[in-house]
Amino acid sequence: MKLVDEILRAGNLTQASKEVIRNKGAGGIDGMQVESLKDYLDNNRDSLVDSICNCQYTPQPIRGKKDFKK
Repeated sequence: MKLVDEILRAGNLTQASKEVIRNKGAGGIDGMQVESLKDYLDNNRDSLVDSICNCQYTPQPIRGKKDFKK
């Protein structure tokens, strides 16, 4: 089994999304709030997994952390 297949396994994705929600992760550059994540994944998981498996998924950039100098 390829690593990507293990990552995209439904149970692994569910666990990862639950951890993000539990940790109250910050919204990303796309502006999606954590509260919207579960519904989004429930409605779009199959198409997201297909696009990743077919090398058609292009991730959005992450929000960078600012260096705070003391």
